[in-house]
Formats: sequence, C-alpha cells, structure tokens
Amino acid sequence: MTEYMPEFEHLVPASLDEALAVLAERPDSRVCAGGTDLLVNMRRGLVEAGTLVDLGMVDALRILKQDDTGLTIGAGVTLAALLKADLDWSQLNALREALAAVAGPTHREMATVGGNLCQDTRCLYYNQSEWWRRSNDYCLKYRGETCHVAPKGNRCRAAYCGDLAPALMVLGAEVSIAGPDGARRVGIGDLFAEDGADHLKLKAGEILVAVHLPRAEGRSTYGKIRQRGAIDFPLAGVAVSCRGRDDGLWFSLAVTGTNSCPVMVEMPAPMTRDDAADVFFRDMSRRVQKAVSPQRTTTVAPHFRRLSVSALAARLARGLAGVADP
Repeated sequence: MTEYMPEFEHLVPASLDEALAVLAERPDSRVCAGGTDLLVNMRRGLVEAGTLVDLGMVDALRILKQDDTGLTIGAGVTLAALLKADLDWSQLNALREALAAVAGPTHREMATVGGNLCQDTRCLYYNQSEWWRRSNDYCLKYRGETCHVAPKGNRCRAAYCGDLAPALMVLGAEVSIAGPDGARRVGIGDLFAEDGADHLKLKAGEILVAVHLPRAEGRSTYGKIRQRGAIDFPLAGVAVSCRGRDDGLWFSLAVTGTNSCPVMVEMPAPMTRDDAADVFFRDMSRRVQKAVSPQRTTTVAPHFRRLSVSALAARLARGLAGVADP
C-alpha cells in the first residue's frame, strides 16, 4: 500500500524568537531540522502536524565554538559538518565515534545534532505502516490502548536509539533550551524520561538550542551493536569514559537502545593498582546488565542485547585502561 505525505504548511522563521512565536501561536506545529526522523514518521502516519517550522535559517542554532572552557554545538549543526570541523578531538573521541556511527553518509549530511538527540523512540510494533498498525489495533504509544511489548503494563516500552546522547553524557554535556518561559540549561541526562511515549522533557513550545561540553579530561570511546555495519539504529550502544586521578582510574558509562531513555552507569569506585582487572571489569559488566532493561522492541532477543552490551562495555573500558582481554 502506497504511503503519502499528509498536507501541512511549511514555515521558515529567520530567527529563534520568530520560531518560538510560531510555536506559541500554532499548537499543531512541529519543529523540523534535517527531517531524517520526523518526515519518515509523518509519511507513515505516526506524526500529525499542521505546520512544520523549518529551523534551517536560524543562525543561533548553527553556532560551533571551541575555546579554553569547552565546546558549544548548535542544535542545527549537521552531523557531517561537525565531523568535518577543525576541532581538538583528542578528548572527545566518544563523540566523534558516535557521530560516525549514525546511519549513513547521506543521512549525516542532513541530520542535525538536535534532531539526533530529540529523535522519536522506536519499536517493532510502532515503526510500521499505517495499515499494519491499524490491523493490530495500534499500540499504546500512538492511538492504541495496549503496549504490545508488555501488554500487562501501563507504560510504553519503545526504545530510545540515539547514538549521540550516551557519548555526550559520559563527557558531561549540558543542553540549553529556549521556550515561552525563557531560557534554561540542564544536564543532558535531564532531557530524557523513561517513557517511550513521552521520552523528552521539553515543555510545549520549547526548542533545543545547543549542547555545551566542558573541557574534557581523560579518554573516551563509543561502540554499538547492530545487524549491519552501517545505516542501522543500535540494538544497543555504549559510551565509556576513563579519567585517571591520584586514586586510580574512574569510569563512566552510558547505554542507548535498551531503555526508553539513555541510561547512565557510574562505577562507584576507581580501579586501583591493587584491583584485579578481571574482577573489576566483570563487576562493570554485571552493573551494566542490571542497569538496562531491553524489551521485545526489535527482532533480536532482549537477553542477547543485555549480554552483548555489557560485554561490549567491559571490552571498551579495558581498551581505555590499556588492559588486554582475558
């Protein structure tokens, strides 16, 4: 069955204030940047929008500045442009690897940092054609009353599958947000909620403006599990940072693709010279397993995703610490 784009009005504001004014005046409007997620969902009947507010001409969203205090990335900067930027990447490897892991080269030319962070959650029962969803009585995330992943529950289990969020989390990023009540700045983890149907903590009429990274220290990396070597969303992905201090090596981890929001996993103590490396990383793997809650949102078994991402986390952390695999 052929799917058609619904009718909508396309507006292109010239400034952030103008964009916010349109959102306030038109409750049925949605913001659009690269459109690689939103337009696909509109064509499949998953998003209703009478007006698309195109942010492509808003200069305030395309800022890219690195100085002694850190890095500021406008939400409208494309992934390809960020990857090609002349930046000091030495302490931002997790971000660079996450950027390169998103979809394919042509997607990254259009997709933006803000769009990747604010992308919709995904599920085997949700990301389907209109006729398929209708024949299955829709689902709790959209138009239905039952989550087909967890029918006895009362919450949508669709998974958040963004690659950038976990990398930015372990690097200590914050995001700035503009809206009808003014501007605010929060830790990037506070942008998300564990609810597949309402996973973003953006208020009505708010726009994600920029990501702010402090001057990083230590090393970091990102890896993902997917069925193909490109294009695919992560079945599970993990970012790891390692910071050396006088008392040892401190690790932070963040996981995507398993829950309705990215999940932070902090190791409670550093790895010291007195620690047996195998025991330390085995404990890390177990902590990741306990922290994540993969569901039947993909064709791959949840337990496989849980075990795989915990093993990947330990392997990446070993690499950062310079410890050989057992």
